[in-house]
Amino acid sequence: MEWETVIGLEIHSQLKTKSKIFSGASTAFGAVPNSQACAVDLGLPGVLPVLNKEAVVMAIRFGLAVGAKVNKRSIFDRKNYFYPDLPKGYQISQFELPVVGEGEIEITTEDGKAKIVGITRAHLEEDAGKSIHDLYDDYTAIDLNRAGTPLLEIVSDPDMSSAKEAVAYAKKIHALVQYIGICDGNMQEGSFRCDANVSIRKKGAEKLGTRAELKNINSFKFLEKAINLEVERQQDILEEGGSVVQETRLYDSVKNETRSMRSKEEANDYRYFPDPDLLPVEVDDELLEQIRSNLPELPTEKKQRFVSEFGLSDYDAEVLTSQKAVADYFEAMLDAGADSKLSANWVMGELSAVLNKNQTDIENCPVSAQAFAELVMRIEDDTISGKIAKDVFKAMWQGESSADEIIDSKGLKQMTDSGAIEGIIDEIIANNAPQVEQYKDGNTKLLGFFVGQVMKATQGKANPKQVNQLLNEKLS
Repeated sequence: MEWETVIGLEIHSQLKTKSKIFSGASTAFGAVPNSQACAVDLGLPGVLPVLNKEAVVMAIRFGLAVGAKVNKRSIFDRKNYFYPDLPKGYQISQFELPVVGEGEIEITTEDGKAKIVGITRAHLEEDAGKSIHDLYDDYTAIDLNRAGTPLLEIVSDPDMSSAKEAVAYAKKIHALVQYIGICDGNMQEGSFRCDANVSIRKKGAEKLGTRAELKNINSFKFLEKAINLEVERQQDILEEGGSVVQETRLYDSVKNETRSMRSKEEANDYRYFPDPDLLPVEVDDELLEQIRSNLPELPTEKKQRFVSEFGLSDYDAEVLTSQKAVADYFEAMLDAGADSKLSANWVMGELSAVLNKNQTDIENCPVSAQAFAELVMRIEDDTISGKIAKDVFKAMWQGESSADEIIDSKGLKQMTDSGAIEGIIDEIIANNAPQVEQYKDGNTKLLGFFVGQVMKATQGKANPKQVNQLLNEKLS
């Protein structure tokens, strides 16, 4: 039996405000447990919440960036449930009238086609605290530092039909919130978390299947794995004649499995009602235009500019603009004078590989964009070959010195004297008469042999272009 997968994502993006959404407590990460939870966050008797305007501004910034309807009037609601890390017994969120309404974002599917994913809404809410289950043997610890941290929950339409599409969408949102400066996107610290609603149905059916929600996934790799596991689980159940139960499931990355947490609640289970302590939020045209005029260049716009201005392919431009920090690094290289296409190749190739190997990001790269540009320019002006440049880059990564200093101190300058290269080629041809005859008889693959001999004789310093050109002339 053929099945169709239907996926919708709920992304919790922690806003980059310095203080919490309804109190003046700090949102800084890594503080001593419970040291950043004030009376408002703890829900002590007699305290009242005061809305952080900057959180509203950031939410509107997102709405404008995805072409969404920004509601000029929105309200906060109480979402009632009981959990140890929710001090008040309810969460202040938005339900019927969120700050951001319907919008859309474009993703690229596996086959390279563009696909529009609808955004149902994006609403503001406060985060809960954190339950720590593995600190003590006999009880659970509660850290309320995160309680009251402002979140923008971005809810998609159920428009994605594969795990890879869901990852592509999550990555697009991840890039966007960083570009517009509302979230640092740090998934390890919990600043960007995904819940996936997954269901399957018979191919061609109109009615959606029963969905399961996969909670709090904090990496794109785990998101793809969790969705694929859930799809397989639901297929097995239905093909064996069973029924999928609506529930919330947890993905265990260690065991690579999903397991049931609780039955999935409906909206009426939370008994939403308008929070009596908070007035409706009114947004005027002046504020909207002020936020709109301060929007930076968005990822899609930057990608188009990289193609038109720098002559990059759609693929290269997509990769380079998928993270704001990478795009900024690349542009800083060009500002320093490096060639755009050569820089793109090195950023996506050698630099990306070493960053992944060392499990670091480009913001913590020990080689600055200006220093890396200097290396690329030495390849461009034939001072060194691409092969030697890799060795120079390794030395730069280890903090030895600049590209020019390493090239000079190690005597790595490329040999470009045609006369000297020609003399070496003549000697190699004279010493390899059988291979010369085979080449002339049509075995042109032997050109690689001769190039290798020349590079060996010159310790890799001969200019490869000149070597190939001279060999072709001599051997023909």
